[in-house]
Amino acid sequence: MRRKIIPYNANLKQLARDLRNNSTKSEIRLWQMLKGKQLMGYDFHRQKPLLSYIADFYCYELELVIELDGYTHQLEAVQQKDKRKQADLEALGLKVLRFEDGEVLQNLDEVLRILENYVLEYEGR
Repeated sequence: MRRKIIPYNANLKQLARDLRNNSTKSEIRLWQMLKGKQLMGYDFHRQKPLLSYIADFYCYELELVIELDGYTHQLEAVQQKDKRKQADLEALGLKVLRFEDGEVLQNLDEVLRILENYVLEYEGR
């Protein structure tokens, strides 16, 4: 598959690096299961700049963005930003899957099952 180039704001590179160095517990936990092509052979990147945003996890082969929502995502202002981010990414043809931090920390097997089902569906296109 030819890699789809998605433009990004170069000013976000340092922030993305900082976020990778200061990951949340749920990000660390999910990353342990995604890194090194552990999820069905697909290559994921964490804290990936896309457009004017930073995606928690991104796989170009699957056209997939994974977002983990912590407690701040309960705030109305953050929810509005999340909706805009998701709409902009989906307009590029990307799929955005969202999970709450608690889901990853308390039920990682279910999160992985959902991701595996997405992969199987994507591969079946």
